Amino acid sequence: MAAPRSVAVDITRLLRDEEAAAASAAASAAKAKGGEEDDSPSGKRPRSERFPLSRGELAVFVGVFFFFVAGLFCIYKTMPAAEYGRIKLPRTISDLRVLKDDLSKYAKEYPAKFILGYCSTYIFMQTFMIPGTIFMSLLAGALFGVIRGLFLVVFNATAGASSCFFLSKLIGKPLVSWLWPEKLRFFQGEIAKRREKLLNYMLFLRITPTLPNLFINLASPIVDIPFHVFFLATVIGLLPASLITVRAGLALGDLKSVKDLYDAKTLLVLFLIGLLIIIPTLFKRKRTYE
Repeated sequence: MAAPRSVAVDITRLLRDEEAAAASAAASAAKAKGGEEDDSPSGKRPRSERFPLSRGELAVFVGVFFFFVAGLFCIYKTMPAAEYGRIKLPRTISDLRVLKDDLSKYAKEYPAKFILGYCSTYIFMQTFMIPGTIFMSLLAGALFGVIRGLFLVVFNATAGASSCFFLSKLIGKPLVSWLWPEKLRFFQGEIAKRREKLLNYMLFLRITPTLPNLFINLASPIVDIPFHVFFLATVIGLLPASLITVRAGLALGDLKSVKDLYDAKTLLVLFLIGLLIIIPTLFKRKRTYE
């Protein structure tokens, strides 16, 4: 009688092992399925170490980048000869002073060519998120004065932001979700609450440093902000900060650091302007809740 009991024990153990393996496989499948279904930009997934862009998306980015580079090269080749060895993108206020001295005579002798080169460089930097556009804005004030400098800065910043918007619409969703998942969830939630007064909220974001302009440019198409709202908010919302920067460019000798541009008083003024713009959305939400 011992043999049948031993066989029964072995069979029972085998069945238990099979049940445990089946349960483990089911759990793994459910986990994989859940990961596939959570495809929204606000999905709560841990940041992966794997680069988020596919080969096709990366090819699109590289293609657009080299298209802009080719355009820049063609524009620079048509410009009159200059001391190109002394010209470089400034990274400090000291670099900017040297560049301003080098370019002052050139800008007066060839104004149209210089403005074309300046605008194409600014738009290129803004489109591909290359740091240094604030120095380009200061340079506009130093070389062209307040009125023309302000027009150039707002035009270039809006054109570059629009290019960045459409580039992100093509390939930006996986990259933004990978880089800033928490910030994207916050932005998506705020946009959903303010759909009826979206322009006011976007103006508030552009005027105040609540969210970086880089993030706004990339995330706006992902959270379905219409382009006309994005465009108007960019044109109008960048005016106050651009005016501050351009005016500072007139007095480069007195400027020690970029941080001097936005002291506590300046930031307070920008936030007050932003609050005046966003007040209608707050009253709208209050009436809705009542």
